[in-house]
Amino acid sequence: MSQLHFAFPLPLHRPLLRNLTPKLHLRRPTMSFSSSSSSPSPSTSTTDLKDDPQGLSQVLKYHDQTKHSFANYARGPRGLDWANQPNPFRRYVSAPLLPLLHLTADDRAQGGPSSVLDAPPYSALFHSLPPPEPISKATVSRLFYDSLALSAWKTAGFSTWSLRVNPSSGNLHPTEAYLIAPAIDSLSDSGFVAHYAPKEHSLEVRAALPSGFLPKFFPENSFLVCLSSIFWREAWKYGERAFRYCNHDVGHAIAAVAMAAAGLGWDVKLLDGLSHEDVKGLIGLHVFPEFKIPSRPVKGKMVEIEFEHPDCVLVVFPSGIGEFNVNYRELSLALLEFPRLEWKGKPNVLSKEHVCWDIIYRTAEAAKKPLTAGDRFSIDPFCESESHSENSYKGFSAREVVRKRRSAVDMDGVTAMDRATFYQILLHCVPSGSGNGGKQRKQLALPYRALSWDAEVHAALFVHRVIGLPKGLYFLVRNEDHFVKIKKATRPDFEWVRPEGCPPSLPLYLLARGDCQQLAKQLSCHQDIAGDGCFSLGMVAHLEPVLCEKGPWMYPRLFWETGVLGQVLYLEAHAVGISATGIGCFFDDPVHELLGLKGSNFQSLYHFTVGGPVLDKRIMSLPAYPGPKIDA
Repeated sequence: MSQLHFAFPLPLHRPLLRNLTPKLHLRRPTMSFSSSSSSPSPSTSTTDLKDDPQGLSQVLKYHDQTKHSFANYARGPRGLDWANQPNPFRRYVSAPLLPLLHLTADDRAQGGPSSVLDAPPYSALFHSLPPPEPISKATVSRLFYDSLALSAWKTAGFSTWSLRVNPSSGNLHPTEAYLIAPAIDSLSDSGFVAHYAPKEHSLEVRAALPSGFLPKFFPENSFLVCLSSIFWREAWKYGERAFRYCNHDVGHAIAAVAMAAAGLGWDVKLLDGLSHEDVKGLIGLHVFPEFKIPSRPVKGKMVEIEFEHPDCVLVVFPSGIGEFNVNYRELSLALLEFPRLEWKGKPNVLSKEHVCWDIIYRTAEAAKKPLTAGDRFSIDPFCESESHSENSYKGFSAREVVRKRRSAVDMDGVTAMDRATFYQILLHCVPSGSGNGGKQRKQLALPYRALSWDAEVHAALFVHRVIGLPKGLYFLVRNEDHFVKIKKATRPDFEWVRPEGCPPSLPLYLLARGDCQQLAKQLSCHQDIAGDGCFSLGMVAHLEPVLCEKGPWMYPRLFWETGVLGQVLYLEAHAVGISATGIGCFFDDPVHELLGLKGSNFQSLYHFTVGGPVLDKRIMSLPAYPGPKIDA
């Protein structure tokens, strides 16, 4: 095995090799289904959690128990039960179906004005938004077409499967979307709640909105998009770690909606003062029977496990309208009436048999968001992202980038990018943009501005093939208020120097020099793709202090933030002509050990790789619409 050549003094270098490398090939553990209790690694929490009515201990227990290590993977199925693979398409049987407009080969929708349907250049959206379009059948069609619709069908041999604009772990797509809108010409004569059916690119009307609901709480030409998760879809393949992956996907979907809305001149913001129960009532998820969590993992027929967990509500509104107030208490009271509406459609069954990994559902209960009626809904002015190398982009429209995005299966190990392109990509990864004149902290730039909290996620980067930069380990500080904490928490002999040519507003630091391709692969569950790109990274979140300060409901939101950042990396990679892939499988604590992190103040939540893709010529691509009639 090749040795690492980081610029650590020997007292640090030798323990790094001894603690990480020799363990890698002692045993390749296999994932297994077991009804016995697991033996998670000892909790690294420093908080006294004996009296814990808010569920913080459960969230931290879940995080520790679902870590992968060199000796053990988190618990999951022994193999894939193909007979019970979940249907990737949720439908509400007998609900009225409202078809949306489909775009033709020249990217123009049938029956809509070209001014509405032409997509702006991708890179232009980060500088300013176009004038807002009115709500219409054409614009709503485009919003979903460019964010949550099918992007293609793939076929190989006797297998056919669909891809979507929004990425998903394992292409399992646990995320469902809903539209809460006023009357829209050619769609509905009154306000309505509808489920989005991506295979049909249509809206399933679930209920009529109470008269005056939207105008009472939101500005004219505003509407809501809600997201929910079906945990079973991810748990079928990934077992206990599925709760993490579902929340990655929520973040990807938030960013996908924000980017598509931006192309229409619309801004997007989380209504994060609402509670779990508020969101549940808003989109009619009370129709699912209550799921009683078993005391241990069990297998059998459990149709109720296919329920949708309410995640978040996004308000979509014309950009540039300025501040408007949302009275969360009054809005929550109004939503108490929603379960009494006439809800239409019965959810389809996704699998014949199921496996319940009980810790997923206990953790989801512990992380439920309460109503925070005192929260102030605020809209910060749009901040553009700094430009460093605009000519790195290939001139694609926003639609071309979002709809042609694919997750690379392999990287070629050859493609390199220049330093200017690398810096340009990272400038779109910082939350505050360049217009605030201060430190990176507040989420003001696209698409991070959709989130309602200051940045809590950073990135440790493994630079492999960036021309003009030394190979090695780097760190992107996305909230500069954390800089002192991070520097103190990491290895004392890290360099923490600014790399050559780094833009002033990009808080990027070189920690250690050396070829880290093998290390990146090993830490990402021995996956070559982590070392064969131009660079890869681990997203490091400010974890336990945030949960202690705000509550365990922030746990899934930290994963949302990683998903938003991951979506930007996907789009940036495609915009410069290469590819990317999210990596959910990595060895958690060895990553922390590499960085010198102890305790659970900072934890790695998501990995990513960017580079030149290897295309499998055996797989054929088919148009998204019309597609095959099969569901999987």
